[in-house]
Amino acid sequence: MAKKPIKNIIKLSNDLRWQIGDDFHDNLAEGIYADAAELVSNSVQTDSGKKRFRLDSKIDKIITSKTWGFPLMFLILGVVLWLTIIGANYPSGMLAQLLLDTIHPLLKSGASSIGMPWWLDGFLIDGVYLAVAWVIAVMLPPMAIFFPLFTLLEDFGYLPRVAFNLDALFKKAGAHGKQALTMSMGFGCNAAGVVATRIIDSPRERLIAIITNNFSLCNGRWPTQILIATIFIGAVVPSSVSGLASVGAVIGIAILGMVFMFFSSWALSKTVLKGEVSTFNLELPPYRPPRFWKTLYTSLIDRTLIVLWRAIVFAAPAGAVIWLISNIMIGDHSIAYWMINGLDGFGWLLGLNGVILVAYIVAIPANEIVIPTILMLTVLVTGIAGGEGAGVMFELDSVTATGDILRAGGWTLLTAVNLMLFSLLHNPCSTTIYTIYKETKSAKWTTLASIAPVIMGFVVTFLVAQIWRLFG
Repeated sequence: MAKKPIKNIIKLSNDLRWQIGDDFHDNLAEGIYADAAELVSNSVQTDSGKKRFRLDSKIDKIITSKTWGFPLMFLILGVVLWLTIIGANYPSGMLAQLLLDTIHPLLKSGASSIGMPWWLDGFLIDGVYLAVAWVIAVMLPPMAIFFPLFTLLEDFGYLPRVAFNLDALFKKAGAHGKQALTMSMGFGCNAAGVVATRIIDSPRERLIAIITNNFSLCNGRWPTQILIATIFIGAVVPSSVSGLASVGAVIGIAILGMVFMFFSSWALSKTVLKGEVSTFNLELPPYRPPRFWKTLYTSLIDRTLIVLWRAIVFAAPAGAVIWLISNIMIGDHSIAYWMINGLDGFGWLLGLNGVILVAYIVAIPANEIVIPTILMLTVLVTGIAGGEGAGVMFELDSVTATGDILRAGGWTLLTAVNLMLFSLLHNPCSTTIYTIYKETKSAKWTTLASIAPVIMGFVVTFLVAQIWRLFG
């Protein structure tokens, strides 16, 4: 029975040789043989293949088990985040020293030497340049570390196991199991996490993943969480365990973000995005050594630099706005002063203050400039010593000095806790908002994704503030 098809294939091959020429025919034949060899290698198991298969199965029994799956997942995520945070400190410090401590003064002296008007000097150098410099110094090193580590885990074959472990939880929330992967990518950058939702085939479940990705703490928010936890959370426990308490508080916020992601996914699936949860066959690929150079190229060029460029594009006008509202006067005070006073009452209800709310309004383009903006506005309003002038963002090398300025601005433990919560639950940065619109092509879903988190932030901080004041 098999001889006739083989004869037909040989006849077809000879006909093709006559029609298209020997060279092309030989190349085509080589391609067919290569594909056949690959099929055989994937289908036929040798003794070494059986050993590898057994090893993969043994590893999967641990990594995907109900007992060890989740602890290992959190441990690996914690290690990646720890390496990202610790590893980024030194290069971030070097970039800050270069861009802020060296180039910024040179630009100021250069502007002075050519007689540039003070307002143009301030607008361009203290506004636009400083915002861009902060974004590069704070955002580039963590992304350059996180994205390669994330891609290495992906190449190694671990991330599909994460999706396997979380599939049941996301299914109960009315979402897709692959959202586990986009959530993990969001811990590096929410904009990248939104783009990663392309792996989800169902349009409804992809929308859920896009709208809720903001609850993954991105690298722009990690520095805020770590700084505030170190200053205030670490101060309420003995110094011997202050570091552990600070790290625990930050990890707790990250886990809380996952809880809000599940809750929001469930709420969306029961309301505006009703539908059946789609099933999918998740193939667990074999473990394999990551391709280091390809991973490095993909992570740095296709992810890090593209996302960084988008952040810079949006950070530049933010710096200009910060300088303008700090230097344009209405009566005896600047626009920033009047905005802060106008929002102080609402901020008190939320356990925050007007400075924090104004900082988050003007820093929508980039979360990286929130803390420098808060310090600058605190000095502007209180009149205490610090900074270089109105509209000039700054950050202090000493955690103690930073804490002194914040406490002088009226900060308490409640302010710190609610800032950490609001940093988790607020609108996406403008880079992410723009990416959401590009991916959804819908103003309606982009608006929902932008407004829903900040409403949740207002509700949660308000409840925490009232309970704190009632029982505190």
